[in-house]
Amino acid sequence: MKEQLKIGIVGPCAAGKSTLVAELKEYGIQTHHIAQEHSYVPAMWQKITHPDLLIYLDVSYENTLRRRQLDWTPAEYEEQNRRLAHARQHADLYVDTDPLTPAEVLAEVLRFLKSFPNTE
Repeated sequence: MKEQLKIGIVGPCAAGKSTLVAELKEYGIQTHHIAQEHSYVPAMWQKITHPDLLIYLDVSYENTLRRRQLDWTPAEYEEQNRRLAHARQHADLYVDTDPLTPAEVLAEVLRFLKSFPNTE
């Protein structure tokens, strides 16, 4: 049996990380939601999970409020982006989820993963 790639998912709150992780698991693709947005350690995503592939889901402040009715300020959102900067720079795939439905995000990620044989 071939070993599956370890895939990490990062991004700000309400970017769609939990939804994507659940959907990929339905396809038998194991992923790890890395809570980098809550860590002060810039490379925590590497140290704890050490993924083979890193997927960054992004979302605007305005959409975080629409999606989850979060009670936070633009400054708190920007702090999450600052904490995520290292992961964003090293991501293998960046997806802006603002204009996409969860199904479209999934389709984009599945297209990307098709180029990696251990994710089939």
